[in-house]
Amino acid sequence: MKVCIYARVSKDEHHDDRRFQDPMTQIEECRKWCQAHEHDVVAEYIDKWSGADPNRPAFKKALSEYWTKGYKAIVVWKYDRFTREPMFVAMSYINSLRSKKVGVISITEEWFNTSVDNPMAELVMAIMSWASAEERRKISERTKAGIARRRAIGQWHGGRPRKVRE
Repeated sequence: MKVCIYARVSKDEHHDDRRFQDPMTQIEECRKWCQAHEHDVVAEYIDKWSGADPNRPAFKKALSEYWTKGYKAIVVWKYDRFTREPMFVAMSYINSLRSKKVGVISITEEWFNTSVDNPMAELVMAIMSWASAEERRKISERTKAGIARRRAIGQWHGGRPRKVRE
């Protein structure tokens, strides 16, 4: 089966900043999985962007280039790499792809494979969509709390915080 691989990390950091995952970790694992399952990888898409943002350029390409590249599934490392948008938005992506006979497969979550008839996948997907959106909300709350604390002690002046050197 022809497939594409989609990988996403949340930040576009400097190459020497090792605090965030390198998307190539996901890509390499997906390549190995595809090879083991005898899938032909015809495209790879990488975003360094929040999963909550529907305007991720590579994501948009992955959703639309199936007809020119000929793939029948989008392979991801984990479901939350595909999207962290609200459940109804995630389900609209899945349903739109299904209508075009394109599935989404998570290599680390066996239940998440919409390229085959899998009734449990919808229920688990709904729960995972909610959990991903909830995690995004918690990250936002922690960030806002950190900004408020730094502002209160006079260390926040807007913009991105500087790296603290130890």
